[in-house]
This record gives sequence, C-alpha cells and structure tokens, in this order.
Amino acid sequence: MIGGFIIQGTERKTVIIRAIGPELTQFGVPNVLINPTLELHDASGALIASNDDWQTTIIGGIIVHSQVQQIVNSGHAPMDPRESAIIANLPAGNYTAIVRGVSNTTGVGLVEVYDLNPGSDSKLDDLSTRSFVQINDNVMIGGFIVEGNRPKMVIIRAIGPELTQFGVPNVLANPTLELHNGAGALIASNNNWQTTIIGGVITHDQVQEIINSGHAPTDARESAIIATLPAGNYTAIVRGVSSTTGVALVEVYDLR
Repeated sequence: MIGGFIIQGTERKTVIIRAIGPELTQFGVPNVLINPTLELHDASGALIASNDDWQTTIIGGIIVHSQVQQIVNSGHAPMDPRESAIIANLPAGNYTAIVRGVSNTTGVGLVEVYDLNPGSDSKLDDLSTRSFVQINDNVMIGGFIVEGNRPKMVIIRAIGPELTQFGVPNVLANPTLELHNGAGALIASNNNWQTTIIGGVITHDQVQEIINSGHAPTDARESAIIATLPAGNYTAIVRGVSSTTGVALVEVYDLR
C-alpha cells in the first residue's frame, strides 16, 4: 500500500505517518495486517526514514534520535506495539509512505499522515493512497478530516486507467467513487467524471468545475467529486464497476 502527500508553503511541516494493522480489529475489520512496516520516501524515490514497531526507533536518514516519547506526546501513538510510526519535519515537496507486511505477510492495513503543526506557513495537501482494490470488505477506503470554522472545498478522485502510463500493472479499469460523512451516510457518488450524479451534497453538474480545478482525470472512466464540506471526518470508497478488481488511486486535493 502506497500513501502519498504533498507539503506546500515556505516553512517546514512536522507530520506523523502511521502504518496501522492490529488495532483495526476493534472496528470489525477482518484479515488485518498483523505486523506492518513503514517507509518514507522523498520525491526522488530515496528512502529517508523507516520504522517497524513504533516503540523501537530506527535511526537513519532524517531520523537522528529516538522518537518514542515524541510519538506518545503527539497524541497519535499506535495502540499496538507491532504497528509503525515516523515523525518527520519536512520541507515543501512530494512524499510517499509505503506499507508492507513483515516477512511478506498480507492483510488489511491503514496508512495515515497527521499535521502536527497546522499553524505554520505551510499546508499538508493532496492526500492519496494506491492499493489493490478487491470486492466486499476489501475495497479501497480513503479517509480525511476537515478542521477549522469554515467549510473546505475539495476534489476527490478515483483513478485507474491513467496509472498505466506510470508502468502500474493490473489497473482498475473502471473505478467508482463514494463519499461518506462521519456518520457513515452516503453524501455523494460518481461513476465516470464526465457524468455528474446529482444527490446529497452535489446539487448541479460538476463537469466544468472539475475541468477548471486543474485536476480533471485523464480517462473518462475515472471518477471525481467536488464537495464543499464542513469540519468533520469523511471517507472516500473506491470500487470497481461490476465487482472488477485492480490497482487504483484515491486522492483528495484542497481547492481552497
């Protein structure tokens, strides 16, 4: 599983990245990844930090001292010692977090990134996850949180066919996208971004808005939703049409 994010702005941004597996069982998630490992790569692909079991810091790259107490103090310490976490102070740029299972084990996992200094003159932008989309409980789920006292406009995308240009095999040929709020209610959906599905928070045709955003998918079979959302937790779910499977990307971009 590959999670991507972009830092924009003039100041460095402190984030915590987590690879979660065992604690998902308390939420009824089956077949969890028992022992996830975590790698952080910069835009050139270089490995700049890694972790396996958050209570044991791996010194190297940008990690120069034990992070255990910092992780505890952050309020985002994983609940299981087999899960992984990295705190990083990063300049503007693109970053990738890669989650694997120890000894090539497999299962359902969660990769997360939290902003630890939201008041800085930089922002955490473009959250994405790439994974193999299956069916039933094994669809791809992307979550994000909107904070603050003003609604936030975002575009959420479900990408499949255009990944082939980057050498990704077995892509999801026709992804669909659902947006759910913190209560689990479906508030928007899309299948093929050039056809708007009216309902929930979508009240009018969005095709031109998607084009104007600069984030229109390059393939007509891919999906996108623009939503103006109040503070809260949100979940984007990606499935394949007719229960098809394959590798896909779910993304959230901050439009303002």
